[in-house]
Amino acid sequence: MEKEKLFTDFSPVSTKEWTEKIIKDLKGADYDKKLVWKTDEGFDVQPFYREEDLTKVPHHKVLPGNFPYVRGNNAKGNQWLVRQDILVEDLDKTNAKLLDIRMKGVDSLGIIYTNGHVPDEEEVEHLLNNIRADVMELNFSCDDPYTVIQVIDHLVKKYNRDLDKVKGSLEFCPLSRYSTTGKFYILEKEDFRTISKVFIAGGLLPNFQLLTVNGTVFKNSGAGIVSELAFSLAMATDYLTYLTENGHDIDDVAPRIRFHFSVGSDYFMEIAKFRAFRFLWSKIVNAYGVSRADKTKTFIHCSNAKWNKTLYDPYVNMLRTTTETMSAALGGVDSLSVLSFNEVFEKPEEFSERIARNQQLILKKESFFDKVADPASGSYYIEELTTKLIEKAWELFLQVDEKGGYLEAFKHGFIQERVRNEAEKKNRDIALRKMSLLGTNQYPNISEHSDTADHILQARPVAGNDLELLIPCRGAEAFEEIRLKTDAYSASKKRPVVWMFAYGNMAMRRARSQFASNFFGVAGFEITDNPGFSSVEEGVNAAKKAKPDIVVLCSSDEEYADITLPVYKALKEDAVVVLAGYPQDLVEQFRAKGMEHFIHIRSNVQEDLKNYQQILGII
Repeated sequence: MEKEKLFTDFSPVSTKEWTEKIIKDLKGADYDKKLVWKTDEGFDVQPFYREEDLTKVPHHKVLPGNFPYVRGNNAKGNQWLVRQDILVEDLDKTNAKLLDIRMKGVDSLGIIYTNGHVPDEEEVEHLLNNIRADVMELNFSCDDPYTVIQVIDHLVKKYNRDLDKVKGSLEFCPLSRYSTTGKFYILEKEDFRTISKVFIAGGLLPNFQLLTVNGTVFKNSGAGIVSELAFSLAMATDYLTYLTENGHDIDDVAPRIRFHFSVGSDYFMEIAKFRAFRFLWSKIVNAYGVSRADKTKTFIHCSNAKWNKTLYDPYVNMLRTTTETMSAALGGVDSLSVLSFNEVFEKPEEFSERIARNQQLILKKESFFDKVADPASGSYYIEELTTKLIEKAWELFLQVDEKGGYLEAFKHGFIQERVRNEAEKKNRDIALRKMSLLGTNQYPNISEHSDTADHILQARPVAGNDLELLIPCRGAEAFEEIRLKTDAYSASKKRPVVWMFAYGNMAMRRARSQFASNFFGVAGFEITDNPGFSSVEEGVNAAKKAKPDIVVLCSSDEEYADITLPVYKALKEDAVVVLAGYPQDLVEQFRAKGMEHFIHIRSNVQEDLKNYQQILGII
């Protein structure tokens, strides 16, 4: 029996017809300005895509588990490892914690040694008591990976573990360390020799990655996705070139390199990022002459970016990490660590760690994100983003290659200049509120105050010899600094009060009152809203009685012509008088009479708030 086809009563609509209809509906508005998205990554995104756009995608017929692995390493399913990172302190307590989280859904352990500590065999054996290296993935971060890999190799043989089943990685990346501190672990040549020694010492552990390229330093320093992809690729290529030129076979080297990326809040672009990077890495490794296609697979560990996380309204960080975790899972990462919502400003406790674990467990066990290989495939939009990222990242990678590779490009400032420019643009967008950080530069919780202002904002590293560094930071820091200063000031003095002088047109006074409340609330000022006054005299009398620090006029442009100067004249000696809006025909008249404070949608909120703090004596 022939199956009935749907929509046979409707004739096909061409792309040209869709475009003509959209242009008609725009009624003369510019199509490109209204509907084409100008991305920060250097390419435009159209308002719609269709099946015909797939013909421009070079990999659209590639199946999951096939070269160039843009659709993932596995033919079926999307199994990623749930990882939690643990700082090693007291051995018994750390071992107990490892055992505990193993029973709570974690199948990958990140074991982090700080302050240059290098564990010996007895210490590692004690730490991993009752933890099988052929069952749990073990990842070690330590300044001396050569010692660690020797310990691991000896212990797995001592306990007769199947070497093929021992999985994990060493987090050691001299180039990323140099990029953020201006120093290598020891010296450049010595660090690279260490990598070579590690590859020899770990030769009998085929599924253990011996080098982790730390691409998190780019996103966490404010870089865009194209830069993140290209510079991570360039960094890895420096390592590949060194190892293959020093006697290591590409078949042995390429599968033993892991990448650590951060995932940010640009949902669809982040999905495309991981797909694009697998394509790029496969092509690079293939060019080195591997014997089999499966040697070009990419192993990606992912953690949430710290760049967009905030101190104020920190539970919003849970929402950020949830969507980011979805992007990483749909993009096909191999393992994932979810950032605790409070990790950027304090040591996570049991509650926040549990929430972070369960975020990805819910995506696995309840939302079944692990059941489908490359669920993003076939989305015309995501396929287009993937293709564009591949093209742009490759162009930038070639520029780095022409400069002699990552390290040479960094020494000449090329890497830092691009990252700095991208970070500065993001910071400007945050200052102007073109980019929102909810709870920080938009929609603050005005009842929230911090009593820990002294130690929140992180210090900036400084290198010698005038070498510019990549500086991991957070986009919220400038606004947080403003609010922290208000909180510190208010600990011993009265918190500044912003008082809404609402008058006239109901819709306009409410809209501008809400705008002004949001504007000044970001600085941690106390907000006093008012339903509206029937006359200027009534409002002035109420303001004099309330004695606020700042009075904000909230009305329509038409009514500003009559009320602004009388209100300003009556209150200028008692408070800072601010007008919400920017009535162009009236501004110069108001300025001529001494009124100078206006807030509006084009204001640089960050700079304006600092100015008000200075006026009020906070800074």
